[in-house]
Amino acid sequence: MSSKRDYYEVLGVAKDAPADEIKRQYRKLALKFHPDRNSTAEAAEHFKEISEAYAVLSDGSKRQLYDRAGHAGVDGQYSTEDIFGGARGNFDEVFGRDGGGFESIFEQIFGGSGRGGFGRSREGADRLVETSVTLEEVLHGKNLEIEVQKRITCGECSGTGCRPGTGRNACSACGGQGQIRKTRQMGFASFVTAMPCSACGGQGMAIENPCGKCKGNGSRKGKKPIAFKIPPGVDDGDYTIQGEGDEVPGGRNGDLIVRVRVVRHKLFERDGKDIHMRLHVPMVDAALGCTMKIPTLDGMETIRIDPGSQPNDTIKVRGKGVSHVRSRGKGDMLVHLAVGIPKKLNRTQRRLLEEFQKEG
Repeated sequence: MSSKRDYYEVLGVAKDAPADEIKRQYRKLALKFHPDRNSTAEAAEHFKEISEAYAVLSDGSKRQLYDRAGHAGVDGQYSTEDIFGGARGNFDEVFGRDGGGFESIFEQIFGGSGRGGFGRSREGADRLVETSVTLEEVLHGKNLEIEVQKRITCGECSGTGCRPGTGRNACSACGGQGQIRKTRQMGFASFVTAMPCSACGGQGMAIENPCGKCKGNGSRKGKKPIAFKIPPGVDDGDYTIQGEGDEVPGGRNGDLIVRVRVVRHKLFERDGKDIHMRLHVPMVDAALGCTMKIPTLDGMETIRIDPGSQPNDTIKVRGKGVSHVRSRGKGDMLVHLAVGIPKKLNRTQRRLLEEFQKEG
């Protein structure tokens, strides 16, 4: 008699539940019990249980067999690995190939990659560099070339980890499989467990004559010049250059994180794509009107001060702002008028203002 719980009970659905309801319920439970999200001792077992239930119930032929004969019918015809292998597309559909999909599920059940070799692809560490840019460079962008200290591919062995003239051999402990597998029979059920080979680290290959420079690692500490462009419109934040972190021959390189800080400008203040500046205008010019030349991020510009302009009036100079990496077009430059009132007047100035006051 099987000790397994009913698959429909495991997923919490009725026996006549449609496929889309089964898929929704599995996704909900898988996100709850996935070991990457849930570190409790029971989570891994729950995850395996619901994944096995979904592997059967999401496959039309396996579901029909289960409905007719229960666990005995399915276990008698399929091994656990066959159950999951046949449901590859169903798992990919639930989580997407780039979001884990079948390979992620297979690793949780069998402990390996499900792709012949056992070991996961090695990943390099990310590296961080910091740089600053001016507002003028935000306008135009900036070309940079920096030397990054990181792990680089060993030039002596070209990343193989082997002494020149030698190569890798299949691991004698696992026969090149990268895993040690054990099968247990429990009644009609066949349970397959797999563990990474400790001799080769799950890679399936062994180095008998390691490279003297990198000690068999394939990479070593070093410096690499990296040229890149900070795009126009950049803002404070972290930007990623994929594959330029630590190098891992035969694996996935880490990323280079460029942390950008925009330096505060002595004249202008940035607000998204717009640029603000404060312009001091003499009282008489504000009253009578005039033209003035003002600096912008891209050279001098002439603006018109209308007669009767008041303190804090704003003049918009279109297209003289900056762009933004997440939108199109440039912003504007907003000129805020600061009308200057003289603190001291000579006799003539005072007389003229007094006459103006009388006329007003």
